[in-house]
Amino acid sequence: MPSLKTIDNGKIFDWGRASSDYAKYRDIYPDEFYKRIIDSGLCTKGQKVLDLGTGTGVLPRNMYKYGADFTGADISENQIAQARRLSEESGMDIKYIVASAETIDFPDDTFDVVTACQCFMYFNKEIALPKIHKALKPDGHFCILFMSWIPFESEIALKSEELILKYNPDSTGANYSPDRERANCIRTPDWCGGMFTAEVQMGYDINVIFTRESWNGRMKACRGIGASSLSTEEIEAWEKEHMAYLETVPESFDIPHYVTILSLKKI
Repeated sequence: MPSLKTIDNGKIFDWGRASSDYAKYRDIYPDEFYKRIIDSGLCTKGQKVLDLGTGTGVLPRNMYKYGADFTGADISENQIAQARRLSEESGMDIKYIVASAETIDFPDDTFDVVTACQCFMYFNKEIALPKIHKALKPDGHFCILFMSWIPFESEIALKSEELILKYNPDSTGANYSPDRERANCIRTPDWCGGMFTAEVQMGYDINVIFTRESWNGRMKACRGIGASSLSTEEIEAWEKEHMAYLETVPESFDIPHYVTILSLKKI
């Protein structure tokens, strides 16, 4: 698990800078993604769930229909503002707070499930894991979720990554290659420190459909571009070049992704 010093070579990033595009273009998880979580017995009716690094509330909003009582937490005020707006517009009663995984403060045994989607790599595990353990009820679960495009199995994804690296060579979010065998072998990570034991671990391939506009938006709302410290002029230059490239591909296309789910049970 990388530290913040190794992510983007320590270059500053802020998801709040990308909140508008994030709200519009990052709600991309297919129905199967949520069904797998439900099939694991998590985030179901009657459960209280804390979603850490909630961003614009993608996970709580899409799983709201399953009946769990969600609270979303994120370090970015801009992200939480978008999460509240989108939830209110859809008539969803979801609680949101501005807090990082390291600063959450809930009474013992508050939640049945804590989730972290696309964000666990940013956590300081030594601080966050004891807080998560404390907030979970006995036998509660901490579920770590991740989904990434696979650049070496998609020319469009690969060319898009190359353009990101052209404008932001410090970006370390490129070149993802799934370890499919390891992703499906249940083992308790060493960093659990005796607080959790692995109960569910899986990885699977999935295709996500994009248009030229939605793929450009997805790329713009990533850490390497929209959330980076690039100037407005640099982001505009990247977007112009990226859209010029996308004019050479079909209007609609599939991008292969790989999903991993690790569900840890509180000891």
